[in-house]
Parts: sequence; C-alpha cells; structure tokens
Amino acid sequence: MIIFKDIKENEAIKTYIIQADNTLSSLGYTEHSLAHVAKVANVAKYILETLNYPRQDVELAQIACYLHDIGNIVNREEHAQSGAVMAFRILDKLGATPEENAKVIAAIGNHDEGTAVPVSAIAAALILADKTDVRRSRVRNLDLPSFDIHDRVNYAVEESKVEIIDSKIFQLNLTIDTTISPVMDYFEIFLGRMLLCKRAANKLELEFELIINNQKVL
Repeated sequence: MIIFKDIKENEAIKTYIIQADNTLSSLGYTEHSLAHVAKVANVAKYILETLNYPRQDVELAQIACYLHDIGNIVNREEHAQSGAVMAFRILDKLGATPEENAKVIAAIGNHDEGTAVPVSAIAAALILADKTDVRRSRVRNLDLPSFDIHDRVNYAVEESKVEIIDSKIFQLNLTIDTTISPVMDYFEIFLGRMLLCKRAANKLELEFELIINNQKVL
C-alpha cells in the first residue's frame, strides 16, 4: 500500500508543487503552496477519519490532496486533468497499484469547480478540504488599496474553521472583517464553490453549512 508519508517526503513532488505555485504567483493567483496542499490533506484526513472510512481511503485522500494542484505547472486551465495525468505517472513510478492510482487520479481530475464532481468519498473529501481553505495568509500582495476582489475576500477572513458535527453536518465557520470585504463579495466569488461543497458533503451523507459572523447563510 502506498502511503502519504512517502509522497510528502518525495523531493521531486515538492519541486512540482513549488514550481506550480510559482507559476500561479506570476499569474496573480493566491497561494497554492506546500502549506495549502498540506492543510488540504490534513482536513481530508480529519473528514474521513471522523466518518470512520478505511485507513486506505484516508491515505489515498491525503495523497490526492497533496498532489491535486501540480497541474498548474502545465497551465491553470484544465489543471485538474493535467494534474491527474502527472499524478498517474508519479504514483505508477512509485509502485502504486492500479486501484490506488485510479482512486487518486479520479479525485484529482474532479476537484476543480468547472468540471468537479464528487465521484467518490476521496473526491468529496478533497473538494471539501480544498474549497474551504479560505484564509488571510493565502494573499500574496499585501497592498490593500490594490487588492482585487479575490484578495479582498481572502484577506477579510480573520478566522476559518471546519467541523463535522454529530456525523451529520459539515460546517465551515468564518469570521470576516466586513470593513475589508462585505459578505456579498464573498458570495460573488465563492457561491459556486459552496454549492460544490454542498454536493460533496451530500456524497458523504452530510449536510453542508456555511456560517459567517455567527449567522447561517447556507
């Protein structure tokens, strides 16, 4: 069985992730670094462990999360699909079984909003973990007057927390500084992602809740 520890310690994989993030930086996107993929992997682990999924599914979900953005090194467009192809090559070379490889690349290839479908529990965990990583530290450009709406919305988030409540509800709880970004800006940018999270949560037999400044908004 291929394990997450081996993927996380692989220097070639780290290089792909760093270079993909450098590409996004040059295009003006928020941070998609090792910190992002590690956080996504940790949240996916939390989701599947809390719901008592098998250990192999937890490991494969973490692997999918860690590799999910490497396709950005090719191009931002269709990065989920190119990333899945890259991941297949990497995992095959590292000795993953066809079943393990198939589960990981299916999740990676279905994580981006434009084409995402929670085709499995692993894919659903990746979607939820990835799309709820909203935080101030993802903003690269700290010049507030020059912020675009994406920078403003991320920078406005003072606190972000995900929690599974009673094995029934997946909750994203945000504290937002509305002097930086009104709640409506958040919806303008992230409504599609939140609806995708709702579908992913349903795949895991959960309800999705979005709480902003102590108010349930979704």
